[in-house]
Amino acid sequence: MLEDKNQPKTQLENLGEFGLIEHLTKNIKINRKSTVKSIGDDAAVLDFGAKKAVVSTDLLIEGVHFDLAYMPLKHLGYKAVVANISDICAMNATPTQITISIAVSNRFPLEAVEELYDGMKLAAQIYNVDIIGGDTTSSQKGLIISITAIGEANLDEIVYRNGAQNNDLLVVTGDVGAAYMGLQVLEREKQVFQVNPNNQPDLDAYTYLIERQLKPEARNDIKEILEKLEIKPTSMIDISDGLSSEIIHLCKQSNVGCNLFEEKIPADPQLINVCEEFNLDITTVALSGGEDYELLFTIKMEGFDKIKANPNFTVIGHMTEAKEGIHLITRANTKIALKARGWNALES
Repeated sequence: MLEDKNQPKTQLENLGEFGLIEHLTKNIKINRKSTVKSIGDDAAVLDFGAKKAVVSTDLLIEGVHFDLAYMPLKHLGYKAVVANISDICAMNATPTQITISIAVSNRFPLEAVEELYDGMKLAAQIYNVDIIGGDTTSSQKGLIISITAIGEANLDEIVYRNGAQNNDLLVVTGDVGAAYMGLQVLEREKQVFQVNPNNQPDLDAYTYLIERQLKPEARNDIKEILEKLEIKPTSMIDISDGLSSEIIHLCKQSNVGCNLFEEKIPADPQLINVCEEFNLDITTVALSGGEDYELLFTIKMEGFDKIKANPNFTVIGHMTEAKEGIHLITRANTKIALKARGWNALES
């Protein structure tokens, strides 16, 4: 859990809840003008003026969403913030504030919680969001993290999941599937370590995949890029549960169908190589793997010329009438019904 196993540990019970909150938040700086009141009262106060507030929350539970056997606490804190910021970006809004709530068991000393918070504060700094409050409590089941993200946008800027229409183009940012394969690499190395603790893994061939799993980034740059291109998406969602699941979300909420073209799905070369090593089908990984935190959105057909040469975007399909269904068009030009095979937090 900590690199230096011999450093002194401070028991959390010595600080108490309010002492812990004060210790963790004493150096947090406020940068947003919209943050009127942050940590230290019963609630934060935000002033967005004429803009609309966008709010999203997420829960991360040890043993369900993360494994501390290979997830450093600083990376975990960073990733927890990024996952929530990504939801704000998926509304075509600007993230501005977050609240952080954690439940920790007595196996975590203060230094471990500090490491977790260091990652959270680093993400807040990089994404220019203010930490404005939260809660701490004890846990009998390990570490639990809950983060609420707040953002702002003009009403005419906000993009929902339900705006896609027949003949709209389906577009994805970046590449997909890498985070899932990074997880598979880490799980394999964990099993090897359990058999032989003296084994030192060589992960040089998997650096991109592991980074995508342990330290993903939210696409807060896309809003500005689309504005400069004078494109407003008709619908949008972030890819947290897998490409196939997110496409189906867009289709169902917009009451449309979709044709997704297998040959257009963007994949990093490292992903292609490692899929071969693991004997996994790359399309299955790209469709089902989650935690990419890329953005999936639809645009009008006439917007194609504006984005076709932009390296941030790949057109991977188009929307159809709902009665035509949701399909994957394979490289062999076979039409297959698309199934939601992404992450399901309620599966055992």
